[in-house]
Amino acid sequence: MAKKLFWDDPYARECQATVISITGKEVKLDGTIFYAFSGGQESDSGTIGGINVEEARKEGEDLLYILEKEPPFKEGDVVDVKIDWEKRYKIMKLHSATHVVFSLFSEKTGVKKLIGSNITSEKGRVDFEYPESVAQLLPGIEERANEMFSQDNEIRTYADEKDPGRRLWQCGNILYPCGGTHPKSTKEIGKITLKRKNIGKGKERIEVYLAK
Repeated sequence: MAKKLFWDDPYARECQATVISITGKEVKLDGTIFYAFSGGQESDSGTIGGINVEEARKEGEDLLYILEKEPPFKEGDVVDVKIDWEKRYKIMKLHSATHVVFSLFSEKTGVKKLIGSNITSEKGRVDFEYPESVAQLLPGIEERANEMFSQDNEIRTYADEKDPGRRLWQCGNILYPCGGTHPKSTKEIGKITLKRKNIGKGKERIEVYLAK
């Protein structure tokens, strides 16, 4: 099982890792900073041994990388792993921002359960059941979120002591299970904007964007 170095240091842009298996273009490593799609968070982009990664996915507790071509390196070799930092950092900020936004929405409405979520480098989104449009709630939530992001509030990610296989995200009294990558402070997020979408009868979506 690969050591998930992105949990130890989500700001790391490159590392070295030992190749533990190769099957055609599919590669597994002993440790990695390269996040693979999980929990709604988009995979990183980058290279392994100088070759572009076409797909990164979670397989049980392991991570599998599919390269754009069969690699010249072999099992046991040490390779360089590099990620697209600009993409990663946007994802980190949007992921934490989306947690905060949903917490504020939940506080306002009592809605606790998500029916879907996704975080990319372009936007974050949360889907939930709600009987009417949430459009009128968004300006107030956006203002409160941006006020919070103007301050240096600590963001923590850590293993759940009661369930070591589970990760937790915490900011003040906001707590969610989450194994994604995040910044260390709300101040890193900057300003956000929110949009509402109707995705079906009785279903709403809030989209979170980094302000430009």
